[in-house]
Parts: sequence; C-alpha cells; structure tokens
Amino acid sequence: MAKVKEFMVMFFNNRWLVFVVAMWVQSCAGIGYLFGSLSPVIKSSLNYNQRQIARLGVAKDLGDSVGFLAGTLSEILPLWAALLVGAIKNFIGYGWVWLIATHRVPTLPLWVMCILIFVGTNGETYFNTVALVACVQNFPRSRGPVVGILKGFAGLGGAILTQIYASINWPDRASLIFMVAVGPSMVVISLMFIVRPVGGHKQLRSLDGSSFSFIYCVCLILAAYLMGVMLVEDLLDLNQTIVRIFTLVLFLLVIAPIMIPIQMTLSRDPLDPKEESLLASPRTSNEPAKPESEPDPNDFIFSELEDEKPQEVDLLPASERQKRLAQLQAKLAQAAARGAVRVKRRRGPHRGEDFTLTQALVKADFWLIFWSLLLGSGSGLTVIDNLGQMSQSLGYEKPHIFVSMISIWNFLGRVGGGYFSEIVVREYAYPRPVAMAVAQAVMAIGHLFFAMGWPGAMYIGTLLIGVGYGAHWAVVPAATSELFGLKKFGALYNFMTLANPAGSLVFSGVLASSIYDKEAEKQAQHRNQRFDKLFVGDEPLKCEGSVCFCTTYIIMSALCVIAVVLSMILVRRTKVVYQHLYGKTRG
Repeated sequence: MAKVKEFMVMFFNNRWLVFVVAMWVQSCAGIGYLFGSLSPVIKSSLNYNQRQIARLGVAKDLGDSVGFLAGTLSEILPLWAALLVGAIKNFIGYGWVWLIATHRVPTLPLWVMCILIFVGTNGETYFNTVALVACVQNFPRSRGPVVGILKGFAGLGGAILTQIYASINWPDRASLIFMVAVGPSMVVISLMFIVRPVGGHKQLRSLDGSSFSFIYCVCLILAAYLMGVMLVEDLLDLNQTIVRIFTLVLFLLVIAPIMIPIQMTLSRDPLDPKEESLLASPRTSNEPAKPESEPDPNDFIFSELEDEKPQEVDLLPASERQKRLAQLQAKLAQAAARGAVRVKRRRGPHRGEDFTLTQALVKADFWLIFWSLLLGSGSGLTVIDNLGQMSQSLGYEKPHIFVSMISIWNFLGRVGGGYFSEIVVREYAYPRPVAMAVAQAVMAIGHLFFAMGWPGAMYIGTLLIGVGYGAHWAVVPAATSELFGLKKFGALYNFMTLANPAGSLVFSGVLASSIYDKEAEKQAQHRNQRFDKLFVGDEPLKCEGSVCFCTTYIIMSALCVIAVVLSMILVRRTKVVYQHLYGKTRG
C-alpha cells in the first residue's frame, strides 16, 4: 500500500504529467477557431448581415486576447482557481448565446451578443495563461518545444470539437454552440488541480529527449489522422457508427502521451544531478544566491562596459567573448576604485533578464514583436474569421471542412514553429524571431492565393495561412520569455495577445466586412434586385465569387511583407542577446 501511495505522489508531481494534462486543457482553449462554423448558424438564426457578424468576430478576438485579468489572477490566486474562473466564463458566455440562437430566450441587441461572445471566449485566456505559465516554469530550457506543442493543441481544438460534434450527429446545427459551452468547461474543471509548477527544473531525466520525440510523433499522427478523416467524411456518406469509431481513435491518440509520465514514474531512470537553469539567471544552479541587500558590482559598471567594449568582441566565439569581457570588467573595476571612471548604477534590467510589464513597454524590441505580431497574426485571423463566408462565396457547400483544415495546419505550424525555432537558437545561437519572419513570408504567399481565387486556392491558401499563423504563437511566447524573462511572463504574454484583436478589429471588422458588403450590394444591383437594407427577403445579402475578398487579401499580403521587415529588424537587434543566452551551450 505504501508503494502505491509513493507511486501516486511521484506521478502527481511529475512535470510530464503536468505537461500532458496542459495539452488537454489547451485543446479546450481553441474554441475561438470554431467561429467560422458558429457564425453561419448565428447569421441565419438571427438574420445578421456580414458587418454584424464581423463585429461578433471582433468581440470574439477581443475575448480571446484580452488576458490582463487572467495574467493578474494567475499571480494572485492558485492556478486551479484561475482555471475555474475561465471555465465558468466559457459556460456562461456560450451557454447564453446557444439559448438565444435556439430562441429559448428573447433575442438581445447586437452589443449584448458581443459581450456574451467576449465573455465566453475570454475563458480561453485563463486556460492559455495557466498552461503556459506552469509548463514554461517546469521546462525552462525547452521553451520552444513546450510552447509550440501547447499552442498547437489550442489550434487543433477546433478540429477535435468538430469531429466530436460529427459523431454525436445532433440534427440542430446550433447544438455545436451548446457543445462549445459545456464540453471545455467540464474538461477543465476535471483537470484543474493538476496543472501547476512542480519544481520541474529539478526533474531532468535522460529520457526527456525521447519523450519530446514521442510527443512530436503523436502530434504528426494526430494531424494526419484528422486530415484523412475529414477528407473521407467530406467525400463519402459514412455510416454514423464509422464516424463514432473515427472519434474513438481520435480520443486514443489524444490521451496517448499519458504513457510518458507513467513510464517516468515506473522507470528507475535516475534524476540528472544538474538543474535546468532559467536562461535569464546570471548564476549557475550551484552558486548561492546573493542577498537582496548586497548589490552586484556588475550592476554598477555595466554601462561603462557597454561604452568601452570594442564592437568585434560580440563577434568572437562564446568562450573567448566571455574571457575578453571579464578582462575589461576587471579593468573597469580597478579604474572605478581609483576614481578614474564615474560609477553609475544601471537603470532597470537588460534583455534576457526579468522585466515587469512597465519596464518592457519602454523597450523597442518589445514593440517590434508586438507590431510584427499584429500585422502577421491579425491578417491570419481575418482569414480564420471569414472562412465560412469565403468558402460560400466560392461555391463550397461545406465550409466546416476548411475550418477544420485550418485548425490542423494551425496545429502543425505551432508545433513545427516551436521545433524549428528551437533548432535555430540551440544549433546556431541565432535569434528566434527569424522563424517569425519566415512564417510571415509564407502567409504573404497564402494571401495572394486567396486573392486570385484560382481552382484549389482555398486548399493551398488554408495550408499556408494556417501554418504561418500557427508559427507565430510558438515563436512569440518563447521569444518574449527569453528577452524579457519569466517572472512576469503571464502579464507580458497577455499584453502581446492584444495584437490579435487589434489586427482583427481593423482588418476583419472594418476592411474585409466593408469590402464584402460593398461587393454584395453591387451584385444585387446588377441583378436588378430591390432592397432597402442588406437583406433580400428573409435572407442576408450574399456576395459570390473571388471578388468578394480579392482586394482584402492583396492588402493582407502587403502587410505581411511589412511584418517580415519588422521581424528582421528585431533579429538584427537581438543577435548579441541570443549569443549570450545560447552561445555557451554550443561551446
């Protein structure tokens, strides 16, 4: 009995269990990507036009991105309490929307619907924040893979929920809103006590590398399986029993990573005596911490060191660079003792150390990340929010196929973005934001495919936009934690997520919807149809053809090119920082 109790304690405190459960929580944090499937239901049920749907989309994006409260509560409350708050908000917001869409309660004004969508989707920010904060602290030296996989499951959540909905086979399409309200809330409440920091930086194992490889394999199999299932279900009229078998296999794939913490707990693989140090920490794990009252001499002469060091020092190998800097530091210390130089205490932290949000807001690098993310992810979110209308305008009868497809490519972009950006920093000590520049270049091409409206462009454009958009959410959180530290990561990350609704507000809420409705009016006038509002009879006015979104996506492509330029400026500015953080690991 004692052995069973010991096993359960070790299992419950295993950082890999926290990581796997956080993956499941994150799969409930992607309900915002289902908006392309929910919006046609709301549009037809409440007779909304495209501008009104776009406003709901902006409210959804705001709810998905305004995470200040989630970040604050995650620092004040236990993490399980923050998850509980998120689950309650998800249930109340989308539950009420379902009641309205099914006419079980009176219809409310549009601004109230926007608030309900905001509240329901805002629950995701609690899931995101808690999962990322806990796992980044548990895996401080593996931020790229951890963030990529976690954010990948958030991107895949739409496809998973769509497949579950298909297996239930509810006759009422509005039932998808009901499932969004109830399903994620139940899952998160059942798992909320597990996702927490468990001192993971002290749990290094020799099996860690193979464990990450196993999870990557599961991710690839899961994405390929979902893609195959969707194509089969789209092309063939399957028996409902077969659809349920497909869903059962999906569940088995999702829970498969639980074998890792079980194996870790059962195996006798010894703990590595070394701890995973936080990249921002200037001392080693064996070096005792200095009392807060004792000032670090480096704090006093760092400004002189920056002024006096030759530029070629930054180009030297890591070991030689450290030696030269140490020599210069010693000379400056002696000069300061003789009074030859005036010692100045440095102002605030340097890149790679722990920043507060206020300190980060005055840094150019912080705003370069933000504006590059706004242009890149904002343009991608415009595609995600308008996929239903885009596919309908091009004559596709099943828009949910593209919603699920972009979820899968989004998932692969996040997992792949985390994996390849980790290679960039670990193998070459090169700035991680270069991966963001590559993703934005890919998105620029994808937007052009949507603009041209060529045969098959929806499939290719969905692939490129999904992969590029997803990569942003693997690279940005990891790069933010590297440049501005882990201590206030929740607040820093949630500020960055504001780029999503800001981009969506302009690109989708104003630009795309206005162009769509304008083209729809032109087509209606061309067909000599009389209308006083944006309706024909009882049906909302619709636009047909690639012209509905052509101008929008040409503009989106140009904005992605600007984002590439901003990302490369950030790469140039942070080369020395990444050499300092990762250069020594290559030596």
